Amino acid sequence: MQDQSPVVILGAGINGIAIARELLLNDIPVVLVDKADVACGATAYSSRLIHGGLRYLEYGEFRLVRESLHERTRLLRLAPHLVKPLRLFIPVHGRMNGAWNAMKRIVGVETTTNKQRGAWLVRIGLWLYDRYARDPTLPKHHTYRVGHATAPPVNAQRYDVVCSYYDCQLRFPERFCQAMLVDCRRISGARGVAFELHTYHLPRLNGTQLILRQTASNYPGEPSPVDESSPESCFQPAMIINATGAWVDQTLTALPMESRRLMGGTKGTHFVTRQAALKELLGDDAIYAEAEDGRPFFILPFGEAVLVGTTDIPYSGDPYEAVATEAEIEYLIQSLNQIFPQVNLARSDLLMHYCGVRPLSAAKTDSPSSVSRDHEIHWHETSPLPVCSIIGGKLTTCRALAEQTTEAVLSRLEKPQLGNSRERPLPGAVEPEDAAALRDRLSSEQFAALFELLGWQVLEIVRELDFPVATDLEENIIGTSLPRAVVEWVIRHESVATLDDLVERRLMLLYHHPLTKETLQQLAQLLVEAGKLP
Repeated sequence: MQDQSPVVILGAGINGIAIARELLLNDIPVVLVDKADVACGATAYSSRLIHGGLRYLEYGEFRLVRESLHERTRLLRLAPHLVKPLRLFIPVHGRMNGAWNAMKRIVGVETTTNKQRGAWLVRIGLWLYDRYARDPTLPKHHTYRVGHATAPPVNAQRYDVVCSYYDCQLRFPERFCQAMLVDCRRISGARGVAFELHTYHLPRLNGTQLILRQTASNYPGEPSPVDESSPESCFQPAMIINATGAWVDQTLTALPMESRRLMGGTKGTHFVTRQAALKELLGDDAIYAEAEDGRPFFILPFGEAVLVGTTDIPYSGDPYEAVATEAEIEYLIQSLNQIFPQVNLARSDLLMHYCGVRPLSAAKTDSPSSVSRDHEIHWHETSPLPVCSIIGGKLTTCRALAEQTTEAVLSRLEKPQLGNSRERPLPGAVEPEDAAALRDRLSSEQFAALFELLGWQVLEIVRELDFPVATDLEENIIGTSLPRAVVEWVIRHESVATLDDLVERRLMLLYHHPLTKETLQQLAQLLVEAGKLP
């Protein structure tokens, strides 16, 4: 290993991991730390889209839209097993509605009037969107009259036309994070540069030394104090990168480090439903519409279910305590029923809901939607060692954010830039040469279930397991198509500490229907056998 001080990254969400990967490609050793599990913050509570940000055009954020669309195209190429094209339809009423308000927003004039956007404005936005994307792999936008066979059957009493366009869906960003971690370990081994991951650890600064201690309990849903009986891990970092998202200010306070308030997040609520009528109407397409108050929201395909969100409410409390209120859930249900009144969705149709806090910058505005979704690197110049905090960021631009952060870090450390991830496929993206022979070791149901999580990496795992007979892969986890042997591999190699980690952020069984008590008991027993649970 190279003999140099590591860069310590606080926060193992999608941005923190992407930064770690980029630094390792430049031979910078990395220690990645999270006080809970990998991807258990905003990454897991997002709308799960890879998109250019169509509505950002209305706020004049043309550079961000262009960057996001270029990254969307790149991720389609480098992570095709996780990032999938998605056709979205925008229901529209009238022709010139909202144009005056849009022009005011573009030049930075706030408006509290939420008149819905008409066909003229939407089509101009989609025309710009296509031009910025320059992506030959995705179809251009189209406009249809309501009732056209191609268009979804939206409320004809409310809408005149629907406009279609393409973005992408990242159904499981938690698995995207795991793929990047696999790549971090591969880069570390190939280049001889140190990489460490410490989940469920709390950091504390002592002068220029960073001290890590385990948390008292491994439960990501709430803060946990330090386990005073745990040993200390001490580092003399070359730099600290605070990539803890909505927790950026809390992290600085806990280190401790003086700073002005940096974050001004907003709370976003989503729900999942398996109502058959809605799923049949939606199919594999999505709806991007406006609620009565002008707030945009999505109705998205989500496997055999439908994902609906989101709200955008200013939030200043502890992000761990952010929960969906009944008023927010009812707001989303009513908004959906205005689009598809024929499904008559009710509260009893909901399977689950979740809520997270977006890591937005602190901004003085009465309109949460107007707060920039762009990212920023904030340097703490009074710190005894180089420290920066990452403000903002989203799933789509995680790689670009990481590249820009790495360039700034290398400049501060006076190190040359050796590479980047612009053309580096994620593990699981490339089909191995012996794929046909390896696929024969799995049933079609097993392969489909595993490919959704791991891509072609599943065949690398099958090769690594190297069982003498195929029957060793036949036993599945109860109620699933996941082979027990592969789940045991996941437990050993993907930093699983709790049953929540395994169910919610590794196997993605939180969204599996039905998820039975017997399934959970078997998974818990596997964790006991692996020494993860007492």
